Amino acid sequence: MKKKPEDKIDEDWMSTYGDMVTLLLCFFVMMLSVSKPDVAKFEQIQAGLNEGLGKKQVQRPIETMLLELTDDIQSMNLEKEVALGSDTQGIVLEFGGDMLFDYGSAEIKPEALPALKRLAATLQSDRYNTFNFSIEGHTSDEKFASPQYPSNWELSSARASAIARFLESRGIARVRLKATGLYDVSPKYPNLDPFGEPIPQNRIKNRRVVIHVEPTFK
Repeated sequence: MKKKPEDKIDEDWMSTYGDMVTLLLCFFVMMLSVSKPDVAKFEQIQAGLNEGLGKKQVQRPIETMLLELTDDIQSMNLEKEVALGSDTQGIVLEFGGDMLFDYGSAEIKPEALPALKRLAATLQSDRYNTFNFSIEGHTSDEKFASPQYPSNWELSSARASAIARFLESRGIARVRLKATGLYDVSPKYPNLDPFGEPIPQNRIKNRRVVIHVEPTFK
């Protein structure tokens, strides 16, 4: 009995499918190259995927640091003076208003030292030795000049440097620290109202020090 020839399977569609997958891959690679991934969310997603696949539990240093810093802030009742959050680069620790310095000064207030020591004890822990610290000094737009600080450029830089020196004195290596003075170029709130009049409470809030805590493994 003559054997019936097998029907040939049409696989032409695979070429089109392969081209589509390649184009999608190129698209996502392009999007990734111009995006700023959120390292905190990436850490959570990575840990969740590993746990879901049955792999060993992954360390979450960003999440752990956030929890420890939150505990520090709450235990010292500093919720109104210190803000804690995260951005695409890591953790953001902000000291608002005039908590750390008197007006026109870059000397850390004695009453601020206990809070700084408590937070520094967390930041300098060995489990966080892969993190770097970028300290920013901010002032309001209020004009200021003194023999020591001719303008707010010098004052904001000196304040950032004072916090960097303090963190170094608490055990954080200087190679992990960076201090920058930003004057009033990055206000958190408008310094002036729509009529050009100063807003005193906003000027106080804009006088702040921000510490960006960034993992080196991102």
